[in-house]
Amino acid sequence: MNHEQAYQVCINPDCRKQFGLEQIVFNCPDCGALLDVEYCWDRVAVPKALDFFEHRWSTKGLRAEARLDFSGIWRFRELLPFAPNDSIVTIGEGRTLLEENDLLAREIGMKPGRLFLQYEGLNPSGSFKDNGMTAAFTLARMVGRKRIACASTGNTSASMAMFAHKTDPPMQGIVFIGSGKIAYGKLSQALDYGALTLQIEGDFDACLRRVRQVADKLGIYLMNSVNPFRLEGQKAIMYRVLEARGWEVPDWIVVPGGNLGNCSAFGKAFTELKELGLIKRIPRLAVIVATGANTLYELFENKNLRWNGGRYDQSKVDNLYASMDASHYLPHTIASAIEISRPVNLPKSIRALDIMNGLVREVSDEEILEYKALIGRYGFGCEPASAATVAGLHRLMEEQIISPDEQVVCILTGHELKDPDATVKYHTGIDMKKITPPPAVTPTGRCSNPPKKVADDLEAICAALGETLPE
Repeated sequence: MNHEQAYQVCINPDCRKQFGLEQIVFNCPDCGALLDVEYCWDRVAVPKALDFFEHRWSTKGLRAEARLDFSGIWRFRELLPFAPNDSIVTIGEGRTLLEENDLLAREIGMKPGRLFLQYEGLNPSGSFKDNGMTAAFTLARMVGRKRIACASTGNTSASMAMFAHKTDPPMQGIVFIGSGKIAYGKLSQALDYGALTLQIEGDFDACLRRVRQVADKLGIYLMNSVNPFRLEGQKAIMYRVLEARGWEVPDWIVVPGGNLGNCSAFGKAFTELKELGLIKRIPRLAVIVATGANTLYELFENKNLRWNGGRYDQSKVDNLYASMDASHYLPHTIASAIEISRPVNLPKSIRALDIMNGLVREVSDEEILEYKALIGRYGFGCEPASAATVAGLHRLMEEQIISPDEQVVCILTGHELKDPDATVKYHTGIDMKKITPPPAVTPTGRCSNPPKKVADDLEAICAALGETLPE
């Protein structure tokens, strides 16, 4: 283990207890706070400039080092130096795309060359989760764990199940899903990849509570984003954004907020890059949540919860959660990936908002679906949660917080086929999860594109195409 280079530490500034990499602990046993992975940078061969990583773009072959360079996470291994090369678990994750999208920019009122879509749907399992799983599985392999588990609304289980059976030797993947919404496209992956799937009565928060208890009692390695190594891998999303932009820092990063792992990872990534002298400034952060799962918005924007050097007001969190319990509140949104009411990385997210001078906005399901269709029209098919970013960006432009000439990167977290039912329902009005669809429904979305019913007749087909049948 790289004890001389890396360790775990409690994020509570009044505690800061340290743990070795081999110690399986996700909250400080003394104070209960989350943990960070930290590095002794003076013992790491850190590049003097980010363009150092460009020499790995053309690496080819089957050598172990070539496999690491092929990964969009591990080609930046000097920036997450907790694992020796021969322990790293990789399946070619992180080969994603940053697209400059002028058509979508024009539609929402931005100037050309200002809007960029970071499309994480190109990962092997179809979502950003692969960035974190490669790092977490590497640590699990280093400590010799044979069974791993997660609670999931879909993407986490798909990614974990895939990695479990690609690791040598394979690990047993155990998935806890709730009785609420889970997208079939995501559930099908966990089932197909061979994970043992347990459906628990309750929502995601109930599943996470139970999987943590089971993991602790049975010695199963937990793969949810409370695991700090998950966030280490997710830092690499920002490295690739900078890489695709010629190492130029954008003005804004816009990301959906669910369990708040991504925004937490991004804040840590930019903090480290700035401290290492590899960037001169840090972009601003906008976290976009759904109105039906808006815990971070309530706390940060309405109740003014702030990081305060790590001494944030826990009573504001406790009071909100108590009111949720009293009203039997359950989160509800079409964006199943962010349907979470008690985000495990809440403290790290408010730290990231502090680091990146950030803000939080909420958008409705109707807005999410409209902008999902708009993104599909002008760019990529994405899962509903991804579309919250562009909906939130447009909201911030209307508020004149983001200007049309600022450079903005929106993170699209997952592929469209993760939740095809939502897409079909938006465009046709038909709920594919019902056994008997309604006979005639007129979709009302601004970008809805329902199929036209046409008789099996050449003249009718030509008419539907706006043509007349030639003589």
